[in-house]
Amino acid sequence: MGHPTIFPTGVTVYNKEKAYNGFTIFPSGKGALLINMNGDEVQLWAGLAGFPNKILPGGYVIGSTGARNGKYGYQDQIDLVQVDFDGNIVWKFDRTEFIQDPGEEGRYMARQHHDYQREGSSVGYYGPYENPLTDRGKTLILVHEDVHNPKISDKKLLDDKIIEVDWEGNILWSWRASDHFDEFGFDENAKNVLFRNPSIVPTGLGDWMHINSISTLGPNKWYDAGDERFHPDNIIFDARNTNILGIISKKTGEIVWQIGPNYDTNEKLKKLGWIIGQHHFHMIPKGLPGEGDLLVYDNGGAAGYGLPNPSSPYGRLNAIRDYSRVLQIDPITLEIKWQYTPEEAGHNLFTDGSKFYSPYISSAQRLPNGNTLITQGSDGRIFEVTPEHEIVWEYINPYFNNITGTRKTNMVYRAYRVPYEWVPQLGKQKERSIEPIDVSKFRVPGASIGEATGKITIIPGVDPSKRIITGTSKDADDDSPANFCVVSIDD
Repeated sequence: MGHPTIFPTGVTVYNKEKAYNGFTIFPSGKGALLINMNGDEVQLWAGLAGFPNKILPGGYVIGSTGARNGKYGYQDQIDLVQVDFDGNIVWKFDRTEFIQDPGEEGRYMARQHHDYQREGSSVGYYGPYENPLTDRGKTLILVHEDVHNPKISDKKLLDDKIIEVDWEGNILWSWRASDHFDEFGFDENAKNVLFRNPSIVPTGLGDWMHINSISTLGPNKWYDAGDERFHPDNIIFDARNTNILGIISKKTGEIVWQIGPNYDTNEKLKKLGWIIGQHHFHMIPKGLPGEGDLLVYDNGGAAGYGLPNPSSPYGRLNAIRDYSRVLQIDPITLEIKWQYTPEEAGHNLFTDGSKFYSPYISSAQRLPNGNTLITQGSDGRIFEVTPEHEIVWEYINPYFNNITGTRKTNMVYRAYRVPYEWVPQLGKQKERSIEPIDVSKFRVPGASIGEATGKITIIPGVDPSKRIITGTSKDADDDSPANFCVVSIDD
């Protein structure tokens, strides 16, 4: 769909009585940017990349100082660092692998991508349980490793690996996705497609899984009730290119819970619907509304391997949907407990579904008051909704960057809301509600105010006090074009 070329940026809506008030951190394109509820830029850690950025109590921020040359590394970060409020590096990890790229000096790199988690946090934000988020301790890191596994493909693969390192940088534990290929449940059609084209990236490697989210489960009611699959140390993840969401046993490395890659194999999955190209899959922490349920930004777009179809003649990226969903799912019954879709956003799914749509990146975070912070990443939009789907805060990233010199984007990979007290250096913040603008009357300077200034022609038999819209009949049984009609509604 097309987008306006001119639109407001910064905070556009803020109801301070209904929102969960705190700081929001995100990778802005300028660095790790911290804003208050009115969008004031209260702190910028300039040049600190974020894949993502996360903030810890005391004003510590985690990110990266740079990325590997794109000719040789796909989304590899050179290091993972923690800086204090003043930007001093207090921790650094870059010892995953020694890299010797052509024409460049050899060096150790972290090869971190997409996610990491500091000990004491179940998902990279907070939950009011016994072990608070720590500024020290062990860290789970999602990294890349180049492998060749002929069971998967005859192409060299860019594999996903999860490591755990201590404060001194020693690798204590590791898990590699390709070692568990037989556990993922690919059918023969998917295996055939994977073998031929495991999502080849510009470096020539097959980014076959593309895991983009990892975290420990943390304390939860399922484990308290005796279900070992949900041990607090177990690791929850999702793989964007395969539409797989799963939980790894920290003790054995086995997949102990999984949905995907197919969503038509039983009635529960059919009712849930296809999850496609998802991001930020995690368990809502204990103590927060919805605790124990799973939260995911179900992007849509295209992902998966399987039978060819008209949109995917070779069977790669064969599951397709042109709108996004945020889903809160019961991990036992797979029932959707809460959702935010185009319908909840006020759009008709048949005609306007793509108005809530980010086919890549994005995230969702449950807040202590029951609201949900959603990052609609591809459009640089971060917004907060109540359980009843009312938007009570909205922010549009004002910083645009050119990607490969041709694509201008203000995209936001992931954002987090944190309590004010996590950054005591900034003191108390002023909060001023911002009422939504009536966009039908919003004009730039010099433009018409929109009222009729020329001749008004009245059509015989038509009531001019009513406006005419074209759309689907509310009584329609389906979304077929035959159900389109013209209706008059009162202003």
